[in-house]
Amino acid sequence: MVTQAYAQEAEIPAEEHAGEAVQVVDGVHADPTEGTHATTEAHGDDHHSDVFPPFDPATFPSQLLWLAITFGLLYVLMSRLALPRLGGILENRKALIDADLAAADADRQKTDAAIAAYEKALAEAKAKAQGIATETRSAIQADLASKRNAVETELSAKVSAAEARIAQTKAEALTHVDDIATETAQAVVGQIVGDVPADSVRAAVAKVKG
Repeated sequence: MVTQAYAQEAEIPAEEHAGEAVQVVDGVHADPTEGTHATTEAHGDDHHSDVFPPFDPATFPSQLLWLAITFGLLYVLMSRLALPRLGGILENRKALIDADLAAADADRQKTDAAIAAYEKALAEAKAKAQGIATETRSAIQADLASKRNAVETELSAKVSAAEARIAQTKAEALTHVDDIATETAQAVVGQIVGDVPADSVRAAVAKVKG
């Protein structure tokens, strides 16, 4: 950036050469540096200022120009180099994140499928165990009923046989009652009155029984 003071100072050598040329033409032998010192002091007094150059209003146009150029270059560099690289990094990271999310979702689906298969197998095992228990209980009950029926049938047969034997024994006993009564009466009467015919005693017992 070129300041006004620098431009004015750059004009000093030209003025010095002009002064020297005038002195040579006139043929006057004077000190060539006398005019230079005077001119430099004059310019220094006129244009020297305590204002910092970036804050000098005279330099604002050049500063704005360089600011625009610098901003344009920075924008071009950012749009052509930095931003594409940054976009590529973001795309790569997004792709990695999407891949991780997809893998996690696949693992979750596998886990859900495994849990569903486990629950299904457990339900089937429970149903099968319940079916086996029901079947076993039914088989046991059927076996007990069969054995109970067999025992009841056997007991009924034994009771019937016993009743038949009792009836037969009773019938047999009843058939011998007359004989026993006849013999008993004959023995008693024989001791009292002597021997008595068996037919008479049997007739007397039959008469009493009838």
